[in-house]
Amino acid sequence: MIDATNFRDAMSLLTAAVNVITTEGVSGTHGFTASAVCSVTDTPPTLLVCMNTASRSHRYFVDNKILSVNVLGAEQEHISNAFASKLCSEERFQQGTWTKLVTGAPILQEALVSFDCEIEQIQEVGTHSVFMCRVVAIQYGNKQCGQSESLVYFNRTYHKVGLSVCQEQIA
Repeated sequence: MIDATNFRDAMSLLTAAVNVITTEGVSGTHGFTASAVCSVTDTPPTLLVCMNTASRSHRYFVDNKILSVNVLGAEQEHISNAFASKLCSEERFQQGTWTKLVTGAPILQEALVSFDCEIEQIQEVGTHSVFMCRVVAIQYGNKQCGQSESLVYFNRTYHKVGLSVCQEQIA
């Protein structure tokens, strides 16, 4: 049997994009840093987002049934750290400039790209909830093409990779 420590050590060698996942609803605005995000299908556009059920903001995502996935650029390591810290939600959202698209979930204007989503299904797997999220709008960052790299996490540290893609907002 594979123990949890061995599995986490192995998974640390799987390079992943760094994202800030946000929601907003009657209970307030909440967010967390995540690397467990991936595309499911393009018809309809759907993302998968995993969140620990023990997270202090888990219930807000479940209750609100909306979220945004904000893909961070290399220069946004401080935002990733803020959303992974014990800071309160208000302090976390003091990092960066935030806007909204269709659902009302906070969108980081400086993100490489942001996906505005409605949570269509939630499945509990072990310690995590798997959110199946239908993408209802996409916003690309304001950066000039070729001037930004993506923030990725590999071997328990941040790295930079690639160049950003610049396009107009699609809704």
